[in-house]
Amino acid sequence: MTYYVLSVITNTGFPYFNLELKEIPKDVNLFLRFFDFSKNNKEVEMNLDSTSLFELNAGLVSALFEFARNIDKKIEIIEFNSQDRVSQNKKTSKYKGDVLITTQTEPYILHKSAKAKIKLIYDSIISKKIPLDSALELLQNEEDAIIDILTDKVARDRIKDHKSELSKQCDTFTSEMKKYGLLGLSITSFDLSPIFIHGDTYSFQRIDSILRNVGVFPEIPSLEWIYRQSFTSNDEIWVYIIKSGVGPTVDGVFQPYFYLLFAEPQSYLGEFPAKVTSKFNQILG
Repeated sequence: MTYYVLSVITNTGFPYFNLELKEIPKDVNLFLRFFDFSKNNKEVEMNLDSTSLFELNAGLVSALFEFARNIDKKIEIIEFNSQDRVSQNKKTSKYKGDVLITTQTEPYILHKSAKAKIKLIYDSIISKKIPLDSALELLQNEEDAIIDILTDKVARDRIKDHKSELSKQCDTFTSEMKKYGLLGLSITSFDLSPIFIHGDTYSFQRIDSILRNVGVFPEIPSLEWIYRQSFTSNDEIWVYIIKSGVGPTVDGVFQPYFYLLFAEPQSYLGEFPAKVTSKFNQILG
């Protein structure tokens, strides 16, 4: 599970819905991601002198610091979009409400894919409830639908349907490439949430730890791969990340799988990632 908490509020602070999917792990840095689905009926203009701006920033920083300390989370970075970018986004926005959705996730989750998931939730469920401050509570089937989107139910079901074939192919890969440094294989959904692991060497918790230590993942074109250095139990490991080019389509959103290969440092796998892509795609395509 890579999503821990999801909250739906208005941008005026009305708390409409809060979903706790999994207990937040201790001693792990998570991301709190913000997704703005508010209408664009006004522009905010602020012309402050340097003293007033400093006082405003000081109040904001101290309030955020106290809030973070109260929930036992340390804030180290806050990113602000430029006003020009915000204004341009508002001009093209077609949202009808004042909805703000936040979610706490693993830091390695691909933000673009996370945004696609949250937009699916907004479009299919939340938008029908606007205005939120007078809306009825979500029904159980609506809450279940949100959980299904966040936990990649469609992608998991396809994996489940082909688990036997995938496991046999992984056994073949391991036998073939173990002497070249291959340690394990995994499959993730389109936002890098692990959903399949081969063998007993790696657990979902261990893969979470490995991916946290990779850092920022770049955009990867379909059918291509990259490799990155990481660590597990203080031991160095190489991670190959392959974008499959195949996967389910959920409400018009294509969600391609990623294939992960774990290898010893300095391993030379040559064109093996391409072979993995071809074989797995034949099974899951």
